[in-house]
Amino acid sequence: MATERPVRLVLDASLLLDPVGGGGAGEVAPALRPGAEALLRRLRYSNLGVAICCSEEMPTNVSDFLEKTANLHSFGYTLLPAPSGNHLLDESMLEWSRSSSCFYATSRIDEDLLSELQSHNWRVIAVDTEHGTKDSGVVNISKLQELLLTLSILIKEIGSSSVLMVGYSMKQSREQDFAKRGAFPLYPSKNGLIFVPLSFELPLASQLHKVDMIIHKMTDEIINIDPNCSINFPQGISFSAGMSEIIRFMEQYPDFCIIDPFKNISPLLDRLQIQEILVRLQGLGAEGRSKLRAPHSLKVKNFHGSELQKQMAEANLSFPVIVKPQVACGVADAHNMALVFQIEEFSNLSVPLPAILQEYIDHGSKIFKFYAIGDKVFHAVKNSMPNASLLKSSSGDEPLTFNSLKTLPVATKEQLLQNRVQDNKSLDIDLVQEAAKLLKESLGLTIFGFDVVVQEGSGDHVIVDLNYLPSFKEVPDSEAIPAFWDAIRQSYESKKGKVQT
Repeated sequence: MATERPVRLVLDASLLLDPVGGGGAGEVAPALRPGAEALLRRLRYSNLGVAICCSEEMPTNVSDFLEKTANLHSFGYTLLPAPSGNHLLDESMLEWSRSSSCFYATSRIDEDLLSELQSHNWRVIAVDTEHGTKDSGVVNISKLQELLLTLSILIKEIGSSSVLMVGYSMKQSREQDFAKRGAFPLYPSKNGLIFVPLSFELPLASQLHKVDMIIHKMTDEIINIDPNCSINFPQGISFSAGMSEIIRFMEQYPDFCIIDPFKNISPLLDRLQIQEILVRLQGLGAEGRSKLRAPHSLKVKNFHGSELQKQMAEANLSFPVIVKPQVACGVADAHNMALVFQIEEFSNLSVPLPAILQEYIDHGSKIFKFYAIGDKVFHAVKNSMPNASLLKSSSGDEPLTFNSLKTLPVATKEQLLQNRVQDNKSLDIDLVQEAAKLLKESLGLTIFGFDVVVQEGSGDHVIVDLNYLPSFKEVPDSEAIPAFWDAIRQSYESKKGKVQT
């Protein structure tokens, strides 16, 4: 373990309250300052002991406000009483100082309190104070958004030299999903990783120089992809200002460790490139075993060409077909799809162009989701779309349109029984794990996922989707999170080993 003592953090309530609307004199209702809600949310899953302390000068309604608005109890935070008399530190704080590494963050300067804190070996972080403090033992920062990075640096200092700081960048919903499962601790993980969010509200270069590596979901920061341009990073892709700055940083410091390189991920933005990758796996599978293959597919630029049906036949495609946008992710309509049962249904189809026509495979309403996390491969079984005959009977002679992330038509219990649902025994797990290893080698990725269906009748194992940094939420956290940490650590050590040689 990187640090043997637990880490405690006490936030002075002044740090969380808007100086204009909260905590001042008079009848002005208290309010959280910008960034305080995000800070509390991230600290909730930090693995730190967190408490909040209100000063005597603050109105009594501040405590009530913080308990209700910041959901202190549900977040597992402690609300400390105001210091009184000659005892500036609460008894809990005195006890923590004996058994923990302790930090106090505040936006107000109380020299007596700070002096007593330091006498009990607390580290003090002063945030956004008007003139700062000249005390050499106090760490001064200008913005609340700097607190987690500063805290991470200080925690790393008290740990062993092998502690690594991992800066991460992804959209809030994905960050919360990973964080609440314990994937992003601020307290060092068992193999010595500290995770800190990169803030686009602060200069990124200074943040990046302080972390040891970056993990990102670059597709969360895509603004636009030109569908008429061959997707070849960064050609045809527009990113947010923050992600663009990270990309420029990596161009300037190519030896910096990033999980994973943008160029390695970019083929997964394009379903045509994904198809080309999967076709290269079709040699897998010995005689007498299941066959692994890519789905038959065809790229189209429009849906009204007179040659469409002929092109489909040449591509070994027959109805029904799934119509998918060529752009696989990063834009709003990348997951808007349709299942088309006859040629006439292409008229007025709303799927974005250019598009990929892909064979629809009857697979007994079961899909196998595989996750490659470093050297380990996990899989889960999920209910999926019914067989084509059942879908056609309910389509009403119209194409079946859906969003694969939101409204994917899943088989009912009755349909599952009617389809004589497959179980794990129908899956050649060794074959798919071999495919996972080859994909890892060819893609050069640390963490990716792919979906496999087993075709009824032939038993063909068909990989129908390939994606980067999936949530792997179907894998138990007790297995997935340690594998996630190990993969990050191994990737860093491998990168540094190559640079040194």
